[in-house]
Amino acid sequence: MHSCVSSVPIFNHLEKEQMAEIMDMVQSLIYKKGEILYHAGDPSDSLSIVNKGKIKIYRLSESGKEQLIRILHPGDFTGELALFTETIHEAYAEAMLETHVCIIKRADLHTLLLRYPTISFKILAEFAARLEQSEKQTTNLATEKVEKRIALYLIECLGEGKDLKQPQEIKLPMTKKDLASYLGTTPETISRKLSDFEEQGYIEQKPQNKMKVWGHALAELTR
Repeated sequence: MHSCVSSVPIFNHLEKEQMAEIMDMVQSLIYKKGEILYHAGDPSDSLSIVNKGKIKIYRLSESGKEQLIRILHPGDFTGELALFTETIHEAYAEAMLETHVCIIKRADLHTLLLRYPTISFKILAEFAARLEQSEKQTTNLATEKVEKRIALYLIECLGEGKDLKQPQEIKLPMTKKDLASYLGTTPETISRKLSDFEEQGYIEQKPQNKMKVWGHALAELTR
C-alpha cells in the first residue's frame, strides 16, 4: 500500500511519517478484468487510487453507446469530488485488467486536508489539468474531422519536449476500440485512418499496439 501513497502526486510531497499516517487509513481492494468499480449514480464517498493495473472511466449515452473519458494508470485516482461534497458518480469505472486499488474514505480525506493543506493545492492542480484536457477533447469532437483528431492524439502520445522532426516509437495506451470511443468514432474508422496514415508515411504500425510516428508530418496534418 505504500506505493499507493508514494506514487500519487497529491501525497508524494509529504514526509515519510505523514505518508505512514495516510497508509493507516487506506483499504486495499482487487478488481478482476471487466469488473465495475462504480456505476453512474452510485454514491461518491471515497478516493480510489490505482496501485496496479488499469481503469477506464466512461459514460453511456441513452442509446448505450460508450464514451471513453480517460484511462487511469498506477498513481492515478478517481472519486476526488468526494473530497469536497456528498455527490454521486456521473460515469462508470471499469477494470481493464486485474487491478489493485487503494481506497480512502471521505471522513479520512477531510482529516488529511485539515492537517496537510498542501494536499488541497495538489488536488486543485489535478482538477485544472483534467478540466483543460476535457475541454480540449470536447472541442476536438465538436469541431475537428476524425483524421485531425487521430493525428492530435498521436502527437499527444509523443509527450511534451519531443523532437517532432525525428521519428519516435510509441505504444498506444488503449485498444482501437477504446481509442474510437475516446475520439468519438468507430474502431473500423480508426483502423482505416491508421492504414491511410501508414500509406502516406506518417506512421509505421508494429505489433503489440506499437507504432513509429513522424510527428512533424502529423503536425502538418493538424494545421
